Amino acid sequence: MPLSRSLRAVLVTVAALPALLVPSIAAAAQGPPAVQSSQIQQARCEGAGVQRFGPASATGAIVGAVTHEGRGYVVTRGLKPPVLAEIDLATRKTLRSVRLPDAPAAGEAEGAWATAVAGGKIYAGTYPVPDLYRFDPATGEVEHLASFGRNGGFIWSLAASPDGKIYAGTYPDGRVREYDPATGAVRVFGVLAAGERYVRSLTVDDHTVYAGLLDKAKLVAIDRASGAVRELAAGGTGFGAVAEHGDRVLGASGNTLFDVRKDGTDARRIDLGGRTLDMIGFAADGTAYVSSRPQGTIYRYRTGDTALTEVGTPKAAEETRRLVPEGDTLLGFSGSGGMWTMDVRTGQTVFTDLIEAGLPTGSERPQSMLLDRGRTLYVGGHFSLTIRDLRSGDQRRIWLPGEPKDLVRRGDKIYAAIYPSGQILEIDRRDRVRSLGYLGHGQQRPWDLEYDPRTDKLLVASAPLGANLKGALSVVDPDTGEMDVYLDVIPDQSLMSLSLDSREGIVYLGGDVLGGGGTPPVKTSASVAAFDLRSRTVLWQVDPVAGYRTFQDIKVHDGVLYGVYKRTASWFAMDLATRTITHQGPLPGYGELTVHRGRVFTSTFFGGGNVYELGTEAKLVATGLGDEWYTNPQLHFERGSWNAWALAGRDLALIRLDPRCPTLTIPPA
Repeated sequence: MPLSRSLRAVLVTVAALPALLVPSIAAAAQGPPAVQSSQIQQARCEGAGVQRFGPASATGAIVGAVTHEGRGYVVTRGLKPPVLAEIDLATRKTLRSVRLPDAPAAGEAEGAWATAVAGGKIYAGTYPVPDLYRFDPATGEVEHLASFGRNGGFIWSLAASPDGKIYAGTYPDGRVREYDPATGAVRVFGVLAAGERYVRSLTVDDHTVYAGLLDKAKLVAIDRASGAVRELAAGGTGFGAVAEHGDRVLGASGNTLFDVRKDGTDARRIDLGGRTLDMIGFAADGTAYVSSRPQGTIYRYRTGDTALTEVGTPKAAEETRRLVPEGDTLLGFSGSGGMWTMDVRTGQTVFTDLIEAGLPTGSERPQSMLLDRGRTLYVGGHFSLTIRDLRSGDQRRIWLPGEPKDLVRRGDKIYAAIYPSGQILEIDRRDRVRSLGYLGHGQQRPWDLEYDPRTDKLLVASAPLGANLKGALSVVDPDTGEMDVYLDVIPDQSLMSLSLDSREGIVYLGGDVLGGGGTPPVKTSASVAAFDLRSRTVLWQVDPVAGYRTFQDIKVHDGVLYGVYKRTASWFAMDLATRTITHQGPLPGYGELTVHRGRVFTSTFFGGGNVYELGTEAKLVATGLGDEWYTNPQLHFERGSWNAWALAGRDLALIRLDPRCPTLTIPPA
């Protein structure tokens, strides 16, 4: 149903409600009070409780990409099941596409970061079900080959050896697996580094597998015959890309390019300054091309160079999924769903949007949502923001450089906190995007964003990426982009949430003892801290529930701080005057808190998709919304009503959440 027609139906229903109530009340006035109350409630609660408006966010983003015999093969990101599409590199058109089917007794895949070519066939390693698939371009058939773990795992990387074997790097066990296409046999190599979870990148030659580890920030060499492991380099952050050519191996660790001989000698380091190395591709003559984040610039490098040489920027602020040098032309695939060719002599680039080239799109799991004064709804997706005019039903989609983890309004402008760059963006009414800059200080996961009208500042709660415990509160000037970053404001914890009491000038912070993951925590309980925005100091810090390690969200209302825990799903209410818990209880999942009309709600997933009102207990208000948020479930109430914008499955939905009515059950689409 078109949005405008659906909204018209909602408005008609709401407008008719007083007319429904008047005769009911008049008739009931002559009867007992119990009858009057029953009729009022019946009039209030009757009718459909949910209206759907189709996909909340559509995507053409990609993860894995590889080339073979004049064709490009890409795998979509966020679609269930994912699509593997074949693209003619000459005409830049999609020739065909196939779905990667669900594996037996496993969950649904949403993409494949890892792709490789061997024996004329395309291999793809999926997530969040770590399965290996093979696509045969000759027949168009897809085959499930092996499962490398349970639901929740990733095949992060794939590489094909010269003799046709496939090597996979997996999460969360941090292992490398060998798959033999001739026999179907799978071999698992041993521990690469104690405590490692991610084998983020791979390359392989005749005798050795070279693996980039994320948590332990190591580049290691694995003997294919014996399984023996040697360390080639140690970086400051994880190795996100590796490549080999001749007797050299290159590894990208943050802003540092490591160049080392395969026997571990003659190690060299090239620093790229404030930019992060993204992807590496070797040309036949040994020239390496390297992409960077967040700018998306391409550089040239040869062993012996003391610095990288800038070649050009195919599309500003893009992430790169594959680099393929061919003579004087460099072919690249972009994460938002793009393909480009660059003349490496001039930097001249031709960029193709893969959606326009025929890549199938579909509904993705949204990142964030914002209702702007009841007139406009914003939904954040992968590399995109969908903007819906709720009066006309019109909608449009604009490109953003990453994932908008949270959205907030200030005046006539919208602000977005972006992962994985830690960038803060401003979007005006004409869809013009301006960067306010980057949080820096290792803060690449901005989880929560609020606007303080008293100081006219943006407040950002963030976490680091990788093996780091220290999060930050950032105070951002939306006019100048000036940022005051308070690193480690809750010692040895990242920040998951914040809640502003603008009248008191205090922002409350919710922590996470696990930080960016990959390093042992030094605290056992997540803390709440009160931060004075005037003095820029922490007033106090408490651990509301001992042993509960991660907040999902906190919200202050009427002198009470409400909290929802993530890893031990539960909630509590804490009196701020005494800092004691007055009420608490379990939840089947976790999500964000919302205050509306003097009541506190939380929407949760991992329990089928529920909404609760929190008071002396958690009262179930609605169920059956589904578990399809990418970040955290949110509710956005319309002013003056109990109607809230939310998700039902992956559809945008307007849901009546009147806590005085019986529990609303959302029917399947």
